[in-house]
Amino acid sequence: MLTQEDRQRYRRHLQLPEIGEEGQARLLGARVLVVGAGGLGCPVLQYLAAAGVGTLGIADSDRVELSNLQRQVLFGNADIGQMKAEAAARAVKRLNPSIRCEIHARRVDRVSVEKLVGAYDLVVDGSDNFATRYLLNDACVSVGRPLVSGAIYKFEGQVSVFNYQDGPTYRCLFPTTPSAAEAPNCDTTGVLGVLPGLIGCAQATEALKVLMGLGEVLRGRLWVFDALSFQSRILRFSRHPEHSLLNLSTASPTDYAELCSATPVAITAPELAELLASEAPPFLLDVREPEEYYRFHLPGATLIPLSQVVARASLLPRHHPIVVYCHHGGRSAAAITELQTKAGFTNLQNLTGGIHAWALEVDPTMPQY
Repeated sequence: MLTQEDRQRYRRHLQLPEIGEEGQARLLGARVLVVGAGGLGCPVLQYLAAAGVGTLGIADSDRVELSNLQRQVLFGNADIGQMKAEAAARAVKRLNPSIRCEIHARRVDRVSVEKLVGAYDLVVDGSDNFATRYLLNDACVSVGRPLVSGAIYKFEGQVSVFNYQDGPTYRCLFPTTPSAAEAPNCDTTGVLGVLPGLIGCAQATEALKVLMGLGEVLRGRLWVFDALSFQSRILRFSRHPEHSLLNLSTASPTDYAELCSATPVAITAPELAELLASEAPPFLLDVREPEEYYRFHLPGATLIPLSQVVARASLLPRHHPIVVYCHHGGRSAAAITELQTKAGFTNLQNLTGGIHAWALEVDPTMPQY
């Protein structure tokens, strides 16, 4: 039953015959897991909370950074350094104190994902890496949950709903997992600040439609949007019997290698500064792109972009410490995984926070981007 406060707060929903009290009651009783409280997750959380989704699970292991504020609209300067999941929950509760937030301030991995996904009615994927996308898909197939998926790249975005009413899964559309080197990310390419808001709002729309049984859900259809031309198109795809059956038990564990591999040995920027001043400094490996390297890099660092690290592994020492770095630490962690699993390296350390942390903690004169 809706309270008098509910009727006032959600009055514009109640006025729609397609929703009414029954539809709003379904929202208030729903449990939605949002994975990623970044560019996509922020508008998703904002609008699902405003719409009255009763319980929101927020899964994110990152902290708020200044560079996030250009597009992650739930956060402000006061949130910098805070866990995104916790800061997002606070913002959501300010917006709608009546909903419940469940905070999962940790990385979603193979060990935890099935239990986590199984505790919710629907999953919204706002992650920024392919390993998590495949992991969430396979978990949703395993426990029978619909998956609202979104992705962005520069000025383009896309949205679809997978595993809904016997429809296609993520693997039906993308059967082959790209390597870490092939996967673009915002750190490397940048993104128009308003684009995640547009795509995230579309994800929230689809989530509400699924929860209330409204309209024509993007099942077996991929909505693609180009912000530069402001044109969109719909691509249709079908359920593939072989790919649609892959789940946590039957898919290849290598699809989640980035998430399931051992955590790389970490070194902080101040610790690296001490080592570089010693008599036996480590070998520095920069795995960013050439334009990033030539903008600024650590003195003496060797450039080998992530996409080339395995092919050019013979250039690296095997019996001397190697510190691998990128912008924030994500690509360097992926490079370490590649070198460990495919080339047998055991002498690698990851610079925590990447060259961004170096600029903040060691050399404030270094330009940031």
